[in-house]
Amino acid sequence: MLTEKLSLTQIFTMIINFLLGSSIVVGVGIDAKRDAWLVVLIGMFIGLIIMSFYLYLMSLLPGKNIYQIIEYCFSRKVAVLFALVYLSYFIYISSRVIRDFGELITSAILPATPIEFTILMLMLVIGYILYLGIEVLGRTAEIFSPYMFVFILLLFIFLYAGEKINLTNVQPILSSGIKPILKSAIPSIIAFPYGELIAFTVIFAHIGDFKITRRVCLISVFVASLILLSSVFLIIATLGENTAARANFPLLIAARLVSIGEFLERIDVLVVFIMMLGILIKSSVFLYGGLKGIEYIFKIPYRYFAMPVSCIVAMFSIFITLDFSDHLVEGLNVDLFILHVPLEFMIPISITSIVLVKKWKKQRNEERGLKV
Repeated sequence: MLTEKLSLTQIFTMIINFLLGSSIVVGVGIDAKRDAWLVVLIGMFIGLIIMSFYLYLMSLLPGKNIYQIIEYCFSRKVAVLFALVYLSYFIYISSRVIRDFGELITSAILPATPIEFTILMLMLVIGYILYLGIEVLGRTAEIFSPYMFVFILLLFIFLYAGEKINLTNVQPILSSGIKPILKSAIPSIIAFPYGELIAFTVIFAHIGDFKITRRVCLISVFVASLILLSSVFLIIATLGENTAARANFPLLIAARLVSIGEFLERIDVLVVFIMMLGILIKSSVFLYGGLKGIEYIFKIPYRYFAMPVSCIVAMFSIFITLDFSDHLVEGLNVDLFILHVPLEFMIPISITSIVLVKKWKKQRNEERGLKV
């Protein structure tokens, strides 16, 4: 198998786009109404803790991904069962992320284009990228991320210049108390998007020095959280809490308010680019996690499965839900306790504990052997 390595810049841009992904499409913390930005602020600090935990888990056995760590804890037979669970989870979430993109394009950009065609085209691109390797995905994020940063800055400038930002929409702060904020933050925003960083436990096997990488990863989570916080604040300040709560794609609706001198209008293409890049990276990372699980089970390079599994994800994303409202309810509520919490937190915490115990026993046995 070829050795694949990712640079620090590629890791940095991948994590930022991953966290923005579908979060910036549907918005997060909107249930807290005008205090939605405070939900993201709380989530940012929790997200830094979650990322630190995943990095700590990977640093215990450097060079091993989540599947190999599970084998270290138990045996290959048990690890194969866990691999089946995790690869199914990764592929399932990848199909949900792709459905976000399909709904966005079909309902807001190309209403006459069938959603099946839109999803299939993107999945073929993702499949080809992953066939070429994770390094190509890293370079994709690295090349296009500067445009994403510029477009986000332009969106803020245009909305401010067009006098569409109304700070009274976010006042007064904590008008309903702290309870709605905590209810929106825990566990929803912890699992989505920060808990989804579990997918990087497969990618972190391709990085070098953990000390430097840890700093870069934490900075990337911080930067992504700031962008997400700013976008949520912008949504509430421009649309108001009621309109934001009803909108399927609130940031896109906010971008359509831009009108400067009846000349500069319809800049929603900038938002679509930001969303599309985030969704492409996020879905690719999840799909890569699933492909590495297949590689672990069958001991065949994951590239052979890239295109077939991409087509399966495209098909599955069509049949996964009836409509967009059902898609949101199932993805944000039903999956929360059934899938996200156990697979993102409970199992990784258990694995970490077992690894620490096994390493402690090994060290104790070595010390006893030296004494003898």
